[in-house]
Amino acid sequence: MSKISLVMIVKNEEEYLGRCLNSIYSHVDEIIIVDTGSSDKTINIAESYGANVYHYEWTNDFAQARNYALEKSSSEWNIVLDADEYITSNIESLKEFIEKNKEKNVIGKVIINSKTISDGEIKYTRSLVSRILPKGVYFTGRIHEQVNIDFPRKNTEIEIHHDGYLLSNKTDRNLPLLLLELKEDENDGYILYQIAKQYSLQNKYELALNFYRKSYENTSYSDNYFALMIVDYLYSINSSKQFDLGLNLIKKIQNYLINSTDFHFVCALFYMELVFSDINKYIQYFHNIEHEYMKCLEIGERNNTDCVVGTGSFLAQYNLGTFYEASNQIEKAKMCYMKAIEHGYQKAEERLKMLKN
Repeated sequence: MSKISLVMIVKNEEEYLGRCLNSIYSHVDEIIIVDTGSSDKTINIAESYGANVYHYEWTNDFAQARNYALEKSSSEWNIVLDADEYITSNIESLKEFIEKNKEKNVIGKVIINSKTISDGEIKYTRSLVSRILPKGVYFTGRIHEQVNIDFPRKNTEIEIHHDGYLLSNKTDRNLPLLLLELKEDENDGYILYQIAKQYSLQNKYELALNFYRKSYENTSYSDNYFALMIVDYLYSINSSKQFDLGLNLIKKIQNYLINSTDFHFVCALFYMELVFSDINKYIQYFHNIEHEYMKCLEIGERNNTDCVVGTGSFLAQYNLGTFYEASNQIEKAKMCYMKAIEHGYQKAEERLKMLKN
């Protein structure tokens, strides 16, 4: 069987690296770790797992660092992880993927469940990301780097937990690199989108909306990040209460995202904010709230697309319940809360108890 290497770039990751390596070291033939200047125990931890550690002078370019690490690999296949990630399930399918793709002309996608905090509660975003690469395949992009070859992508069942989005310093690190990348192509819709996201995370919504607009103008409906960009654009519109902008955007693109639970979910939130901002003015959109949540439930949870976990199930049920409760449809609200509870959603249980008291 072909050999596979774990390939990583790290810096000051003593808190997370052991967890990451422990989840995968027994399933790979080689561990390549490129350190870009650690001053803690990162290197000692890496060496304790038998890693081949190399030192690399940081050049503000993630792709260059990753490619340096890939060049050090002696295996026919590489799996790329970050230190704040770790395998949670189905790691055995890694060898199965390699065995089934002996020609080495495909890219393997893994499922990354990213932990975030939204509205004071923990949520998970599920993404399918290209991480299993045949030898000779490299990355491009100073940040949010992409695989540089047009091989077909195949999904695997490998699941990875990622909690890096909880780290507050990432925006400070990412934004300058993204702005540098933008200088190379000011019409790069993907980089414009990533800059918009960073400003949104800083609650700088006016700046965020400006970059979302530019991204939208430079993005095709067929681009693989289009749906994600639109959903995040609408969240920023909602936060800044730019209701006319939101109505126009939804009207333009709703037919392209009819199968996206995240799109219908954010539309429901938008219509709720819209209606309750001025009921007399926007009452005609009242039933859109129910309609959008029902669309979420009709589509359901989908494991083969990027999404927030729950927008096709318990989150939609819970929010639909709050809508029914606000419109004095109490029995319908109770039913929604009970369905959300079936998924273990504690907020629904608390809400149902309040209704019964």
